[in-house]
Amino acid sequence: MPILEDGQIVLVKRRDNGLWSLPGGMVDWGENIQQSIKRELHEETGLSLTTMGRFVGVYSDPDRDPRLHSICLAFEIKVEGKLQVNDINEISEVQSFSLDEAMNMPLSHDHTQQLQDYLQGELVIR
Repeated sequence: MPILEDGQIVLVKRRDNGLWSLPGGMVDWGENIQQSIKRELHEETGLSLTTMGRFVGVYSDPDRDPRLHSICLAFEIKVEGKLQVNDINEISEVQSFSLDEAMNMPLSHDHTQQLQDYLQGELVIR
């Protein structure tokens, strides 16, 4: 959950399904989680990580991603910088939204559930 200083959340528009989603991706071989978060954040949004926030949850439903069975670890992170798509093959657009706006948008994968869990403030394992 990349959160800007003004409290807005950053979402990316995916090229594969045209839906908005939370930025993220796969951990590359040899990376730890924080390195992966920094890399994926910059590739998809142009932003930099300033502070790791709380751990939101683990998402492992086999149907959460139509491409493969993946496990997602969701974190709140504080970010800064200029919004810019660097990975034009995967992402068509990046924007910030209020949390209320984001909750009322059709989001990719299980990202609406992740936002709901974030707003509830409890650690979840799904």
